[in-house]
Amino acid sequence: MKKFKVLIFLATFLQLLLIFGIPGMTQEKSPVFTIEVDGIINPATAKFIIESIDQATQEGAQCLIIQLDTPGGLMESMRIIVKKILTANIPIIVYVAPSGARAASAGVFITMAAHIAVMAPSTHIGAAHPVSLGEGKESKTMSEKIVNDTVSYIKTTAKTRGRNVEWAEKAVRKSVSITEEEAAKLNVVDFISPNLQDLLTKIDGKVIKLDGITRTLVTKDVQPRTVQMSWRYRFLDIISNPSIAYILLMLGIYGVFFELSNPGAILPGVVGGIFLILAFYALQMLPINFAGLALILFAIILFIAEIKVVSHGLLAVGGVISLFLGSLMLIESPAEYMRVSLSVIIPAVLVSAAFFIFAVTMAIRARLTKPTTGMEGLVGEEGMASTSLSPEGKVSIHGEFWNALTDQNIERGEKVKVIGVTNLKLKVKKIE
Repeated sequence: MKKFKVLIFLATFLQLLLIFGIPGMTQEKSPVFTIEVDGIINPATAKFIIESIDQATQEGAQCLIIQLDTPGGLMESMRIIVKKILTANIPIIVYVAPSGARAASAGVFITMAAHIAVMAPSTHIGAAHPVSLGEGKESKTMSEKIVNDTVSYIKTTAKTRGRNVEWAEKAVRKSVSITEEEAAKLNVVDFISPNLQDLLTKIDGKVIKLDGITRTLVTKDVQPRTVQMSWRYRFLDIISNPSIAYILLMLGIYGVFFELSNPGAILPGVVGGIFLILAFYALQMLPINFAGLALILFAIILFIAEIKVVSHGLLAVGGVISLFLGSLMLIESPAEYMRVSLSVIIPAVLVSAAFFIFAVTMAIRARLTKPTTGMEGLVGEEGMASTSLSPEGKVSIHGEFWNALTDQNIERGEKVKVIGVTNLKLKVKKIE
């Protein structure tokens, strides 16, 4: 009887465990979201990060990890990202990775704004001096205002997250850059982690305060959920690259040029128009020099003029020089990643020059080539007099009858040669 009661008790206890779950074993941990940002910080990147934070928040993620590798980018896009991170309802972790990655310029601000900042081995951070659109044209006073405003911004961000304020100011004013070990020692980042799983283990149990609400991270052994950049943002990110924008501009100009040269072709005009619209979308986010754009358009005008007016190559040479200088000046920025690469400019100029030189050569050859159709194409051909010519009559050329005239007396059946065309009549002479 006693054994029977024990069995009933054990069965009841197991049923209760199955109904309410075993604490610490069946309770599922909240997910960890992770995204990868690799490249220039631009509007497409900013929208991707913002939407990822919103998605992670809505789906109950306990944190979002941003794996970052960037040379920098646009200040406006960076400020949008930092503002979103500072006001996020879930902890944001910035992980500068993989090895060899960097968080430069705008990347410094994003890393500083994170609730937890981590770096992988063999990475670096720094060089956050502001690069504004059209820098180099501002007065000294305006440049100082931009720098001072940027310093205040990064100092406030660093202070909010309890990071090294003095180093943050040096990163902006003096463009200093440090390794991951130096960053950890100077309290620029929280710690160094070789991989994502190690990072999740190290942040396990950390307490994060969000607007007075305390959250404890439970991340050990959690498999992070990766959020991929959509094709739309990936496409916008690609065309925002200065070199890609330049190529789109050139292709757009060529397409419109072909359409104007051959009205009714339709396809070159449609494709060229699409490329131009995409190029203008990308260029409006970049530090465009309008003198450079004007030189590129002037080069196209010179190439077209060379086809219409034979200048023995002088207009074509001027077009090549104008195109090269305009390409160099098109995007003006002290930051290398914001300029068009020479490896793109030189081939584009050479291909353009080769195409227009070929077109000029063909145009000149067409002018010098003897006509092969119509009455003019019969000059030099031989035939036979179908009637007597004194001075007019008919001749047979390649089996066709033509009205003809001559300065000689030519009898029917004599061989003749066409020497010209006068008033829609062939001028012929007798073949002796």
